[in-house]
Amino acid sequence: MQIKYNMVCCYIVRPDAGGGHEFLQIRRHADDFMGGTWQTVYGQSEPQETAVAAALRELREETGLIPAEFYRLEHVSIFYTIPHDTLWHCVQFCAIVQRQDRVVLNAEHTEFRWLSAEAAATQFMWEDDRQAVAQIVREILGNGPAKPHVRIMLPP
Repeated sequence: MQIKYNMVCCYIVRPDAGGGHEFLQIRRHADDFMGGTWQTVYGQSEPQETAVAAALRELREETGLIPAEFYRLEHVSIFYTIPHDTLWHCVQFCAIVQRQDRVVLNAEHTEFRWLSAEAAATQFMWEDDRQAVAQIVREILGNGPAKPHVRIMLPP
């Protein structure tokens, strides 16, 4: 079994029209690993690339989005994949984008949808994802005590 530490994921959030927030889900291409499932942005860092840089790059590559605000989440997701016999460690991030920002999918994905925070709390397939959504709602969108300490300042 391999153990890898270079996976990142990024949850994308935008303001909704009524003062709340929406979470982006992207559907994996049917011919890809876990094809047809609704996910967030996942990827791997390249050699010598930091987790932050990898998450920003993957966000841009998979959705065309650039965050207005960027945060790290408290937990690292750990999961096992049978096809690769690999235990992955996945650093989690949250990108806040503007409502008017346009999603442009790459070839890995076939469609996207925005879900209310309430729907996102149940519509992500993995428990780690649902826990991340709860943390984002509580600490970042809810201005919890950790918010200033998990914000990553982006260059202008």
